[in-house]
Amino acid sequence: MFEITVDETFSSGHALRGYRGKCENPHGHNYRVRVRLAGKELNGIGLLYDFKDLKTMIRRETGRLDHQYLNDLEPFQEINPSAENLARVLFERISGHLDSAGGGIAVKSVTVYETDTTAAKYSL
Repeated sequence: MFEITVDETFSSGHALRGYRGKCENPHGHNYRVRVRLAGKELNGIGLLYDFKDLKTMIRRETGRLDHQYLNDLEPFQEINPSAENLARVLFERISGHLDSAGGGIAVKSVTVYETDTTAAKYSL
């Protein structure tokens, strides 16, 4: 099995509904998102997937979140914009883009870092 990883960053604000503590108040993060793809086969030039194309795909999704108040965006009007939920939503959206491209490549995991030392990961 081959794997590739691409990191991307964005900045957003949020507030955690129902949380008891400072994070219930609006605050922001400089997020880092790490997307890991996996597949069994390389293409004709020896790549699992082009880093540039994966970065573009990630930016398409993080661009919608960049410099936004996450609580105002779908689906975070209904679910808390926690790092865990962000990781799951990004996993699902990026998986959808890959499914439409075909090729036997899958998202293995998405990790969302709120800080340099704290992160949440979603994987199947």
